[in-house]
Amino acid sequence: MLFHCRMPTNPPLSEKRLAANRANAAHSTGPRTAEGKARSAQNSRKHGFAASKFCAVRLEDCNDFAILHAKAIATYQPVNDQEAIAVERIALTQQSLYRCAALEAGLTTAAINETLSPYANLLTDTMTGGIQVTVDQNHALAFAMGFDRQVHRSDAWKCFLRYSAQSERLYRRAIEEFERLKAQRNELPNEATSDAELEEIASLANPQTPFFEPTEPPPDSPDDDPTRARTIPLHLLHLRNRGSNPGNSPPR
Repeated sequence: MLFHCRMPTNPPLSEKRLAANRANAAHSTGPRTAEGKARSAQNSRKHGFAASKFCAVRLEDCNDFAILHAKAIATYQPVNDQEAIAVERIALTQQSLYRCAALEAGLTTAAINETLSPYANLLTDTMTGGIQVTVDQNHALAFAMGFDRQVHRSDAWKCFLRYSAQSERLYRRAIEEFERLKAQRNELPNEATSDAELEEIASLANPQTPFFEPTEPPPDSPDDDPTRARTIPLHLLHLRNRGSNPGNSPPR
């Protein structure tokens, strides 16, 4: 059976609505009053932002990330839903940068723990003869030796470097995306989507008719056609004959 998928399409903006958006954007580059900034800050709540969805258990504080997101909103001041989503991406990529720093600290601690011992000095007598070696210098050597062991044993540091570089790229791309949307304020609405508009969008995204419809009817079942002969398996045919002719059944 073949199926085809019918994707919902959003209706294009009318010329009247587009002209109104351009006229409004021409006089505003973002919220300036306290009331406008407060309304703009609600953009993130329109599409269900929740800090707890993006925080690692026992590693990150949800309140810290909520503050990070609030600071990004205050800095970039998005004026519509798409800009608010871009600002969320900026906050999320900043969170990834903090995770990179935490991961580096954890790997460093693990490397030091590989070799550091309170009962032995890692430096040789030739290195320490006649001088006073500080604890910090000894810890630095422990880190270097542990790092060397980790590199030869696994690819953890290589993966970390790739993860760090990827986080940096995503952070820059998030800022570039916001700047791209900001440059289109003459084309896009400069206010948050209203509740009525959200309901209309939801109805378009979830139509009453199913997305998947069969392109051809399924084949008829043999039971639906009384003129079609039915095939009875041999092991059931013997039981059927016994039930119709009880007198001819063989003795046990």
